[in-house]
Amino acid sequence: MVWVFQDTNLFKIFCPHKFKEYKKDHDFDAYRKSDYIYFEEDSANKIYLIDKGKVKIGYYLDDGQEVIKAILTKGEIFGEKAILGEERRSEFAQSLDNNTSICPVPVAKLHDMMRDNKKFSLKIYKLLGFRMKKLERRLEILLFKDTKTRVVEFLDELNDEYGYYCPDTGDHIIKHPYTQKDIASLIGTSRPTLNIIMNDLKETGNIMFDRKEIRLKKLNVS
Repeated sequence: MVWVFQDTNLFKIFCPHKFKEYKKDHDFDAYRKSDYIYFEEDSANKIYLIDKGKVKIGYYLDDGQEVIKAILTKGEIFGEKAILGEERRSEFAQSLDNNTSICPVPVAKLHDMMRDNKKFSLKIYKLLGFRMKKLERRLEILLFKDTKTRVVEFLDELNDEYGYYCPDTGDHIIKHPYTQKDIASLIGTSRPTLNIIMNDLKETGNIMFDRKEIRLKKLNVS
């Protein structure tokens, strides 16, 4: 799974629009491509849910190099560290689509919702635990594994999140929302290097792919 519960649209669970007592004060924010939702060091007083579009989460190194932590799509949540008391953002969030719609939720309002609904509160804490485990695993892959291994393990993650088994062919079919540029950014490599590795996996019969679909012929390829 990649940054979200499998088969779960978090927007449907957490959006205040779904709670009658908060609906009247609820609104959405619109962003164009390359617009920032927030910057590093901004006040962390809200969390955000994606109604539509795509959002990049990352930070900059001292030399100005951009590091991408996640690329999120419809139904996903970000800025969630504010729930745990983060006062200033340690990352930036940027729209990647021209028609991105975001539901901002003030942290104080979310705490009210959690206090009034134990089941809802449990979902929040499960999400936070899942996010921390996922980040630890992604950092381990980036720091200690070679580029081809990072590609293969990312394909396994995509299969967990977006894939399904096709009994007629024996393939695992992945219909995903990422561009090649997105995938290269997430695994810390360049698009040309990613293309070389993907084509090599294709030539050796491990995968088939186009812009929006990847077919895994074999899992755990080496």
